[in-house]
Amino acid sequence: MERFRDQIAAELDRVVEFWLKHSHDKEYGGFFTCLGREGQVYDELKYVWLQGRQVWMYCRLYRTVERFRRPEILEAAVAGGEFLRSHAWAPPLGGSQKCAFCLTRDGRAVKVQRTIFSECFYVLAMDELARVTGEQRHQVEAERVMDLIVHWARVDPSGLGRPEMPGDIPVNSMAIPMMLLCLVEQLTEGRASLAEKYSELGRWCVQRTLQHIQRDGAAILEHVSEEGEELPGCQGRHQNPGHALEAGWFLLQHAVRQGDEELKKTAVEKFMLLPFQTGWDQQHGGLLYFQDVDGCCPTQLEWSMKLWWPHCEALIAFLMAYCQTRDPALLDRFSQVYDYTFSHFPDAEQGEWFGYLTQQGSLALDLKGGPFKGCFHVPRCLYMCEQLLDGLLGKSQAPSPSRVTQACRGIR
Repeated sequence: MERFRDQIAAELDRVVEFWLKHSHDKEYGGFFTCLGREGQVYDELKYVWLQGRQVWMYCRLYRTVERFRRPEILEAAVAGGEFLRSHAWAPPLGGSQKCAFCLTRDGRAVKVQRTIFSECFYVLAMDELARVTGEQRHQVEAERVMDLIVHWARVDPSGLGRPEMPGDIPVNSMAIPMMLLCLVEQLTEGRASLAEKYSELGRWCVQRTLQHIQRDGAAILEHVSEEGEELPGCQGRHQNPGHALEAGWFLLQHAVRQGDEELKKTAVEKFMLLPFQTGWDQQHGGLLYFQDVDGCCPTQLEWSMKLWWPHCEALIAFLMAYCQTRDPALLDRFSQVYDYTFSHFPDAEQGEWFGYLTQQGSLALDLKGGPFKGCFHVPRCLYMCEQLLDGLLGKSQAPSPSRVTQACRGIR
């Protein structure tokens, strides 16, 4: 564990330095995320969800890890937050307003997606920025947009701009409740009034996520019906092992806070061990990106690739689960994922991680960032694993309490 901790901490330092060095737009504000192997900007488009993720990541590191309490990190986070507040919201379309999906370098909206995720990461950024700066306006904005997201997800989705079609079956996609559960955890940390406000939403998120346990407990399916039944066709058979593992540690973190032993058990057994068992590539190692529960060839062309973020989620999940259970088998799974991840994804020469490998584990793309990969999954994984290992080793470095370390509460 000392070896894991030292290597992870050193890698976190290298990853953060990569983004500090290459991603800041000092002329227009915000962050470049389309970065090549050496950090060169190959596209100036700015993706709102990645802007929000980087603001959140910088703020969380600044707030909870002493060595990252550096002026340049806080200044970049504040500047990124102001860029978001000034430019994230696209012009109203049909009477409703949404965050853009991507912006020009100077902040003009280019594209809007009919989903909630740009807004979700906007909320994460605003809330964490409020905690670091003490500026109430950021928290007020976070709660305003959170209530808007909940309205879209639970009451009326018309504001997303998706017209209803006669053949379109209402679907419970796991991404929605698990993302909202993540937001609940963020907004309620240390805030009793908001914990009460969002308590029912948290229960709804858990219930909706648990509906994805299908086939008599033998599979986690990505999409189910509104009633929690399996859907027909490829959509119904779709599995995403990395997403299930991420949902698993979201559920485990929530269960720890609520003292829910049954949910803790379900999170580990069904959302971690089960998708890992089916999703691990026994021939080449690593987690497959997509699977079909019946063994049919998935329709997604990238299904067999090995991507950075599922492995990040697996590292968090198994280390957090080990903290809770002290089951050596879970530490073995963490070690198994760690060995594959650290021997394939980090770029020892230029810093940061590659994101896209072939099934055999060779490099498919040498970029370090793009529309989907920014300053988030890698540093969040390294940060959380460092915090969890500090808990296991009896160390404490955070200047203020963090939900991350709650996962190891009571084991020392």
